[in-house]
Amino acid sequence: MILFEKIRWRNFLSTGNDFTEIRLNKSPTTLIVGNNGSGKSTLLDALTFALFGKPFRGVNKPGLLNSVNEKDCVVEIEFVIGKKSYKIVRGIKPGKFEIYCDNELVNQDASSRDYQEYLEKFILKMNYKSFTQIVVLGSSTFVPFMQLSSSDRRTIIEDLLDIQIFSFMNVVLKQKLQSIKESIGDVMSRRELTKVRIESAKKLIAEIANTKTLHVEKMHRDIANSKSQIVSLEKEKDTLDKEIEKLQEQISGEKKLVNKSNKLNALIDKITGNSEKAQEEIDFYQTKDDCPTCRQSISKDFKLKQIKLFEKKIAEYDTGLKDIDNELEKINSQISEIQKTIKTIKTKTIKSQEKNATIVAITNYIEKLEKETEVIEKNKTSDTKHTDDLKSFEDELAELIEQEKELINEKHHHDQVSVLLKDTGIKTKIIKQYLPVMNKLINKYLNSMEFYVNFNINESFEEVIKSRHRDEFAYENFSEGEKQKIDLALLFTWRAIAKMKNSVNTNLLILDEIFDSSLDSNGTEELLKILNSISSDTNVFVISHKGDILFDKFRSIIKFEKINNFSRIVK
Repeated sequence: MILFEKIRWRNFLSTGNDFTEIRLNKSPTTLIVGNNGSGKSTLLDALTFALFGKPFRGVNKPGLLNSVNEKDCVVEIEFVIGKKSYKIVRGIKPGKFEIYCDNELVNQDASSRDYQEYLEKFILKMNYKSFTQIVVLGSSTFVPFMQLSSSDRRTIIEDLLDIQIFSFMNVVLKQKLQSIKESIGDVMSRRELTKVRIESAKKLIAEIANTKTLHVEKMHRDIANSKSQIVSLEKEKDTLDKEIEKLQEQISGEKKLVNKSNKLNALIDKITGNSEKAQEEIDFYQTKDDCPTCRQSISKDFKLKQIKLFEKKIAEYDTGLKDIDNELEKINSQISEIQKTIKTIKTKTIKSQEKNATIVAITNYIEKLEKETEVIEKNKTSDTKHTDDLKSFEDELAELIEQEKELINEKHHHDQVSVLLKDTGIKTKIIKQYLPVMNKLINKYLNSMEFYVNFNINESFEEVIKSRHRDEFAYENFSEGEKQKIDLALLFTWRAIAKMKNSVNTNLLILDEIFDSSLDSNGTEELLKILNSISSDTNVFVISHKGDILFDKFRSIIKFEKINNFSRIVK
């Protein structure tokens, strides 16, 4: 049983920064009153927001934040299940979702959605729809059981009877069946592949046996041809090596020629420099009349004499340069011929190396062929390996056939269990056992509210309603007041079944404006009788505008009022 103890909130809807707190297990019956918009129904939204992350009424999540303070919205709820105490904390700006068990924070590594699923499946053991059918009956956004789809009705009944475990088992079983089917498909594929391998191995062994002699003969021919190639290559290589040796002799004087060329180039540079200096002297005597050092005048005869002297030297320099250029041209011609010879040597050397590499490769190939021939001739061929492979494939095939039989047998058993776990299986049998009890309780509560019809729910969770005259009706045929009586009867029935099964049993029951809508005076009196007859471990909260009529009917009263746009409880 879930024993709700306390709920508190602040900056939630019209509530301000101070916490509003309500003790949920303080009084057997509590009346909550207040003017419209005073915040008396905020309890419902705070309760479902704390437990399920969404309000009871049609308010979007940002709309839950107080529009004045616009931050630090917090809702906290505390409850006990067995010997464990729980506390749920949710907040907006900043966002917060925390679950405490015995004052220790439950691991938050999972995503927010998985964290919520953990809360619903393993702590509360009910979802939002089940909660609103068993704990809350409201007049605003509440969807009565009779207006739910068949699948939603089934979910609620399964929660009540604590048989949703079969649904979980069915999901697990479907996954297991899918895995078995995939395994069977994999084993069948591997089996067919192994058959192909067996046939290939047999064919290969036969081919090896038939072609063994031909293979050996071919290798002998290859060896002989390869040796002939080597002899031919060695002759070609010897010829190349001799040609290279002769060419090497032709380039022996290259170094001396290069040195001589360098010296002649240096001499050209020197003579050219001297010629340029002589020309500078000629230019000087042709343009200057005075000595720049002693400031004395230079005679015309002296200047002519010096000019002729330096012109003679320049002529000698030019003659020498021509001789050197002729010599240098001869040397460069010889060097050029030597360079061509060097290129020829390199080309022939590369060819010789290629011949040698080919000889080495063919020699290695011959050695390989000779070893293979020796192995084959000694009967140490790959026959043994292929024979071993064949046996391995045959053993594998036998094992795969056995695996396939086991998997098919396992699938057969799982298929049988699947039939039991379907909605038409064991769950339907359990529901069938409880349907008479449910229908009996529903009619008991309807009679208590002086609504005399025979109400029954069948296995498809469809209603069959008959009057005293045995006329059949549907839920939609009744007035709003009569519908409300049916809704109340179902609510009390679900709580009774929950308590009987101890599945989603809780101390909390909240009725929102039930007395304010379609119930007549007799219906109101009968409902009060039912509420007062509920066991002592239930805490009933009734939200109503009819405070003047209901004040003396409840053990305690909570009054809400709004002051300066903030809701609060009047002390």
